[in-house]
Order: sequence, then C-alpha cells, then structure tokens
Amino acid sequence: MGILGQKSKIKPAPQTITVQKVVVPAKTKPRSSLGPNSNSNNSNGLRAPSSSKAGSSASSRLSPNPKFARTKSASPYPSSSDEKRAAERKRKAVTSTPRDSPALFDDDDDSEDDEDDDPFRKRRRLIDETGDANRKLRNKRAFDDKIRDSPIDEVAVELQYPSRCKPEKYELVWKKDRIDAVADILKVVKHVAETYLTEDEAQPFIDNQASFRRRMERASNENIHDLAAFKTALEDYNKKLISLVDSGTIAKNIDRRHRVPPELVDFILTQVYDRTVAPKVELLNKYQAGSDNVYGELRYPFVRHILHEHCHMTSDQVYVDLGSGVGNTVLQAALEIGCRSYGCEIVEQSCNFADAQLKEFRARCILWGIEPGRAHLERADFRQNPKISKVLKEADVILVNNKAFTPQLNKALTDMFLDLKTGCKIISLKNFVLGNEKNSTNDVANSILDVEEHRYHGDWVSWASSDGEYFVSTKR
Repeated sequence: MGILGQKSKIKPAPQTITVQKVVVPAKTKPRSSLGPNSNSNNSNGLRAPSSSKAGSSASSRLSPNPKFARTKSASPYPSSSDEKRAAERKRKAVTSTPRDSPALFDDDDDSEDDEDDDPFRKRRRLIDETGDANRKLRNKRAFDDKIRDSPIDEVAVELQYPSRCKPEKYELVWKKDRIDAVADILKVVKHVAETYLTEDEAQPFIDNQASFRRRMERASNENIHDLAAFKTALEDYNKKLISLVDSGTIAKNIDRRHRVPPELVDFILTQVYDRTVAPKVELLNKYQAGSDNVYGELRYPFVRHILHEHCHMTSDQVYVDLGSGVGNTVLQAALEIGCRSYGCEIVEQSCNFADAQLKEFRARCILWGIEPGRAHLERADFRQNPKISKVLKEADVILVNNKAFTPQLNKALTDMFLDLKTGCKIISLKNFVLGNEKNSTNDVANSILDVEEHRYHGDWVSWASSDGEYFVSTKR
C-alpha cells in the first residue's frame, strides 16, 4: 500500500503519507502464548499472504506488538528493530495480533536499564566526521515555505517529522493486518532525537523519565492504556519539534551531517516496504521454477557490507542492480550512500512493487528531510535496455544476484562486462569465471576479471539461514 493507502491491487502510490491505525481496547484480556519469531537485521523480507486489502495503511491497537515471521522462499526485507535479535527474526505479511496478545513493547524497550545501556544513545553525535564530506544530506524541499499535505480525513493523532511537511496521521484503532502505529511513533521519536538533535536538545525527547518517549511508553503500557496521556505526550513532542524546525535548528543540524545512520536507513526503508510490498508480498512467490526469474534478495547487512567494505562507495559514484526485484538495494544505495542508483527488472509484478516503493521512498525522504541519491528503475530485460547499456559504462559497482541465473544468462552478462570501466566492482553470488554449465572456465570472464571469493553470514540472504559464498570481481 502506498503513501495514500491504496487498496486491493498494488498500484504506484501518490507521494503523500499513509493513515496509520491502532486500536485501544476497553479491557486487557489474558496474554496469548504468541511469541516473537523475527529477525531485525532482515533486509527486504517477504511476508506471508494476508487477507487484508493492500490499502490498509496503519496499525494495531495501542497495546499489542505484532509478531513477524519470514518465509524462507519469500522476499527478504530488513527491519529497523533491535539488531541483537537478528538471528531469530523472520517476517511475514503485516499482521496484527489478537486482542489477548502480549504488550506492545518488547522487554528491551520497556526496561529502563536497557534504555540506559542503549548503544545508539552512547554513540550518538551531532557531527558525523566519518561520512562522505561531499554529500549534502538536507533535502531543501523539506524545509521550504510550502507545507506539504497528507490527505487523510478523520484521525486520532498526528506525528510530526523533522521537516516542514505536515504531520503523518495515525488512527489509534485496532484492526487486523495493520502496521503497529504506536511502535512506529516511538521509533520515529527515537530516531529524531538521535539523528537530528544534539544531546542537550534530545533531553526532552528521550533522555529522562519525563521525556516525550517515556511518557508515551508509560501511557501505552498494557496495564494502563491511557490514550489521553499518550496523545498529550505526542502533542507536546510535535510542538517542540515544530519549534526546532521553525527556528532552523533541525536544518542546521542536518547540514552538519554527511551520512544517514544505518539504523535510520533500515527504518525508513522498512516504512516504505511495509506500506507498499508487504500487504501482498505473496505475489512475489509466483515465478516459474528453473527460470532466470526466481525471486530472492540480499538483506540490509549484506548490501551495507558490499557498499562500504568492498566498494567504499561515495556519493559521486554509480550503483547498478541487474535483476533488481522490488528495488530494495537500489533504494538502499540511494539513501545510504547518496549515489546515483539504477535497477533493472523484467518480472512485471516485481516491477509494479518497485514503482510503488520508489514513489513512497521519495515522499518519505522529504518527510524525513533527507536528500537521497537519484534512484532510477527500468522495467526491461537488462540485456536489451539501451539506458542500462549506457549506464553500465559509467558504473562503479554492479550487483548481480545470479544465484538462480541460467548458464546462458551468466554468459550473456559476461559479454556485457567487456564495456565496463577499469576498476568497476561486480558483486555476484556465482563466479562468472566458472559460470558455464559444466563449470568450465569462461575465457572472456577470465581475461577481464580479477575474482575474490568471500563468505556471507547466515540470514544475510532470503533463501537460507546458513552462510554461503559470494564473489567480488574487479574489471581489469
């Protein structure tokens, strides 16, 4: 579902913000035995089929915490939650829990001791000295004189983001198959404080018992359900943040940064995915076995490792994903690095999701006040697309998830690599030098590529929980 909360069929959503829904029950019923089964480091995670319409945009009631489970054959999607649970979390289609489900917040979120030990808070800085100094992070449209609309009618609460955009609107009404609005709101408050404010400025937001976030947590506790207190704390947060935006403090702070923290990258992309792909993610499983179009993706930590550790990408470079699926890595490169980012996909349903994600992504980046790199998505066979052929000659990094590609397609790709510029990095799941049917040496690849073999960690890909091999090829 897009930013406007489209229904049924997945269609590109307008560049506006979704209504989020969560229900506040009159009474708290006994907890169910339902427990978490999710991995917060998952990138691009597939979710199980859902009976809800794609247009469902918001969340569960004020107290429950939806639990996510990921199917192995489905599309992986990274979560922005606590990375300590990376080995367990599996996600499925956005579903809410029954009314007798556990409380909304995990123990890590409720515990004051855990909050005090939060590594994100300890390493929070206003000035990021390690970023790409040439990257300009602030999105100028997010701070111009135009107040951008979020066309939702009746709502219960509004959530201000660190920009001059109108607040995102959430309805705190429990309903199945909705994003957990309360959890979403609390994460937004946390990211705003840690990324957009100095430590002194963050004090009213998260750093003491009277902070906005603490007040919201207490009000949404399963034994309290104080909607009035929650709304009051949220209104106070909105007023304070708006005053910081209007005074120019937020814009000034963004201008002193040159990179988006990984936790915020994950969260923004998760927001995009949950509103566009997740409601009908089961459609991605409909592929022809044995073809080049089998769907599987790399998760956030894997892509992040590629971009930073292998390729050392900067904002003036070009990233290309050949067989880009729903566009997850293209959007991650554009947001995380700020580079020009291209993807090409031939499967129609994946292209539909990718287009919806791109529109939601652009709107959300304005909402967060961030300027991403330019992202482009082509709907075509990358062997025959003139734009991709041209871009490949400029590419600094090429990702090819060729795990399920046929030998014929891998050979065709090798021929395309002849025109790459010297030093271009190619990340693949199969070795192009040994890409023929009988694993004999591909003479063309062997003559133009220097290949290194590496191991990826368990849960870094959608199709396996164990580690595996991948290859980094450098064009001679």
